[in-house]
Amino acid sequence: MKNKKTLVLGATTKSDRYAFKAITMLVDKGHSTLAIGQNTGEVAGITIRTKNIPLKNIDTVTLYLNPARQRDYYNYIIETKPKRVIFNPGTENPEFYQLLQGNGIKVEVACTLVLLATNQY
Repeated sequence: MKNKKTLVLGATTKSDRYAFKAITMLVDKGHSTLAIGQNTGEVAGITIRTKNIPLKNIDTVTLYLNPARQRDYYNYIIETKPKRVIFNPGTENPEFYQLLQGNGIKVEVACTLVLLATNQY
């Protein structure tokens, strides 16, 4: 399996949240993982940062932010030039889909946990 460098946006240390489970599963499956959230912390050895960090060679951005909160990250994500952005359940955002696709970034409306669990990541 190829390591897909992934940014989890909306990361949290709350273990009942899907973003937490996604970080844990990405690490378990051997993917380089970066995390940005509202609060600092650590999940599965990954430090959650609160500020946008310069990123390079990102394969996937997986979103755990509602559409209103995504707006603050539109330019950041587009400038990062990931190969794809995964919109997890509850993050669907047609406005952002168009911006991403217009910049040659693949949009995937899916569940990161399901993709990882079924080896479709």
